[in-house]
Amino acid sequence: MAFLGGSAYAMARDVGEGFVLLNPTLMKRMTPDELRQLRFEIDRILTGIRAEQYPLDDQSAMKTRNRKVTRLNNAVTLINNHLQSIRQHL
Repeated sequence: MAFLGGSAYAMARDVGEGFVLLNPTLMKRMTPDELRQLRFEIDRILTGIRAEQYPLDDQSAMKTRNRKVTRLNNAVTLINNHLQSIRQHL
């Protein structure tokens, strides 16, 4: 299965922006290697988001940043749980 958006990085970026919602049905169509690649790209984007500095008085920027971090953390958790369930069934 090709990644939504064309590449793992594009899909990870779209997950962070809220355009793609990662769910078990979508992950079933992906191979474990594709899921690992997506998890790597999500971790890379998370590192970049956490490194950005925002002014402390810019509440809207902080809310946007926190939403992205939450979406990406949830996606990593879903991927890890899905990979773990795959390993248990083998």
